[in-house]
Amino acid sequence: MPRTPSRRTVLRGLTVTGAAVIGFDPAARAWASDADAAAADAAETDARLAGIPRLDGTLLRDDASLSAASDDYGHIVHQRPAAVLRPGSVRDIVAMVRFCNEHCVPVAPRGQGHAPFGQAQVPGGLVIETTPLAAIGPVGPDSTTVTVGAGARWSEVARATLAHGLTPPVFTDYIELSVGGTLSVGGLGGQTHQHGAQVDNVTELRVVTGAGELVRCSPTRRPDLFHAVLAGLGQCGIIVEATLRLVPAPANVRHYHLTYDDLATFLDDQRLLVQDGRFDYVEGQVTADAAGAFRVYTLEAVAYGPPAGPAPDDATLLRGLRHTPSGVRYEDRSYFDFLDRLAPLVAMLKEAGFWTYAHPWLNLMVPGTSAASVSAPLLNALTPADVGPGVILFYPLLRERLTTPLLRTSDEPVSYLFDILGATPPDDTAAVDGRLAANRSAYEAAAAAGGTQYPVGSIPFTPADWRTHFGPAWPALKAAKQMYDPQGILVPGQGIF
Repeated sequence: MPRTPSRRTVLRGLTVTGAAVIGFDPAARAWASDADAAAADAAETDARLAGIPRLDGTLLRDDASLSAASDDYGHIVHQRPAAVLRPGSVRDIVAMVRFCNEHCVPVAPRGQGHAPFGQAQVPGGLVIETTPLAAIGPVGPDSTTVTVGAGARWSEVARATLAHGLTPPVFTDYIELSVGGTLSVGGLGGQTHQHGAQVDNVTELRVVTGAGELVRCSPTRRPDLFHAVLAGLGQCGIIVEATLRLVPAPANVRHYHLTYDDLATFLDDQRLLVQDGRFDYVEGQVTADAAGAFRVYTLEAVAYGPPAGPAPDDATLLRGLRHTPSGVRYEDRSYFDFLDRLAPLVAMLKEAGFWTYAHPWLNLMVPGTSAASVSAPLLNALTPADVGPGVILFYPLLRERLTTPLLRTSDEPVSYLFDILGATPPDDTAAVDGRLAANRSAYEAAAAAGGTQYPVGSIPFTPADWRTHFGPAWPALKAAKQMYDPQGILVPGQGIF
């Protein structure tokens, strides 16, 4: 009579380099492979292990996969998971989250790995790669929405929709980020003053909750979950699919660069432009002058051309602005070239090795009336070495456009996203620690003025800080956490609960 196969022999799709995952040992709190059990009695090993669900994809435990999942774009925090799931389907994510919920194993999704401070890392837990979930469409010329997988990159979404003359209304400056990743934090860009954040342009989600339930939610269907997931930092569910609003795309844009020598004037003109709405995109940068002081201010403003609007009229668009008259330049380019304008810079940074630098980023949401007084001391204290091959940015935001409850900003009509996106050699731990301490002090100054942080940076935060951060939205987030992630397994790297 044939021998009844053991749990190891019936598992499919779990082969890893040199071994196959055969189960989870609840007592040891560890995944087990054939290699681990080679010297043990098979029947005894099978008896103590919880069987891994059958998967369409792969559960990885090789050193390269675990090492990659214990790092991110920040290169500051390194927490090694026990396993990495490369799903072959949404079913895999449902099955493994349900399994991890049963055994209290922490879980975090990972898209492009662009977190700067270990937010998507899970020591001893399971990292779920979302990149296989990259389906887009269908899209037609009359579409008002597009449904995409969480692992799709915004650049891919743009290409797919532009083929039909359509576009999502808001993009982050860097468009190689995943849809699920930016929707988990907010997704801010220079178009936000016109259309809100990316999270404000989502009509429906499919989410795997912390209990392993696959749920479709929207503003009218399970709205508590919908509002807890958008800008919810992964605390209540893993986004696997999102339906995004589409608008007509411009064919071309005119991208203006206006130079200022005074911070307050620069910020006032940014405020003017977002309040009167004459430009489709408004942002600004701060760079160092010849003496190394950060006091050169460049306002970036973009007007869309046909078919989304009339051809740009320079005199009308620049009327009333107080930039340096000699410091005006602009270029006309295609809409996609504008969206993808960082691609050459990113290629240069990677080639030069700067992509692997530590990125102790500071991202603050500062009230409009306090923007100059909060940011000026921080800019005055910076040196070019502090910023390295990084950038300093200001985005003016209109509060009335930001409707997602968990995307926190100041209570004033205009706020500024103020970013110091520095880069530091990763082996210079003293410099990194110094920037983290400076980030904390900067956050406290912003909070004292009525501001908060945009949670994509590297600011040491406590659970008490998070309660303050979410403010009136905290009770709803806490209730949703208890409802949809009862074991508290999702994304512990955020340090919220």
